[in-house]
Amino acid sequence: MNASKLFVAGMALSMSATAFAAGAHDGGHGHGATSGEPGKASEASRTITVEMYDNYYEPEEISVKPGETVRFVVENKGNLVHEFSVGTPDMHEAHQEEMMMMVEHGVIQGGKLNHDMMNMDMGNGHSMKHDDPNSVLLEPGQSKEVVWKFSDKGNIEFACNVPGHYQAGMYGEVNFE
Repeated sequence: MNASKLFVAGMALSMSATAFAAGAHDGGHGHGATSGEPGKASEASRTITVEMYDNYYEPEEISVKPGETVRFVVENKGNLVHEFSVGTPDMHEAHQEEMMMMVEHGVIQGGKLNHDMMNMDMGNGHSMKHDDPNSVLLEPGQSKEVVWKFSDKGNIEFACNVPGHYQAGMYGEVNFE
């Protein structure tokens, strides 16, 4: 009986710590916040090169002005598939579930992508194409661009949502000037 009480107490403590950490990371600003919208390359005020390594970004944070359009040149310098995705912490949390499905269905295979599987019909008109304008999913050595117009100030970050990468610290802050 004592072992089961200890187990229940341990689980309650673990869940409380998880809830506290999630609240602290979100800062209370993620509810209903948006990160912006796709931008036009011709309206970009500057270009920021972002290098992705196993499991961190260079630079680790960026500063933008509200309403600014930025052209990101994203390069995967690591040995694994990585993602660059602009969004709120809540958006990243939801997207991590989708990325887990990509691993479970064999789309993401460590250091490579199964492009045929990305076109697989998931039902309800969904696929695993990963073609959202706020993110890119890259194999090692690949480079792509994201052009993004930032909205008003908010709790925005860029992150890799490949399972385990965000949890390993592969996210960066977007600071508003």
